[in-house]
Amino acid sequence: MKRLAIMCAAALLLGAGQVLAGQAPPPTPACGPNLAMKNVAKDSRCFELRTYTVREGSSIDLLHSRFRDHTNRLFKKHGMSIVGFWQPVAKPDQLIYLLAYKDAAARDAAWAAFGADPEWVKVRTEMAVQLQVDNVFMSATDYGPLK
Repeated sequence: MKRLAIMCAAALLLGAGQVLAGQAPPPTPACGPNLAMKNVAKDSRCFELRTYTVREGSSIDLLHSRFRDHTNRLFKKHGMSIVGFWQPVAKPDQLIYLLAYKDAAARDAAWAAFGADPEWVKVRTEMAVQLQVDNVFMSATDYGPLK
């Protein structure tokens, strides 16, 4: 039970751009091109849908500013393709966004480089926001317009 609690805490911290010492991130599931899965496009990228819920006492406006002024540029610097950002109208404490990568390996490499970037470490510290992070990995269907 203790190990499960530690793993859950590590997953939450990882999504917020923080890694526990000695803890490896959970592997990204296979996604992207040539996935042996029915109804999936052979040329699909790996998509990651991320939902950030701001914890009580933190600021959604600060999170938006952090993305607007810093994070988007750093994502692009590290090869992450930004598909879009959304503000749920019924949940003003959430931010949802979609990223795309060549494949799962490219996703892992991009997040590792982003997490180690000295500018990100500085921004994350100076503009700290307490978050719950949820993510879903997806591949495009063979009949949809977005690959």
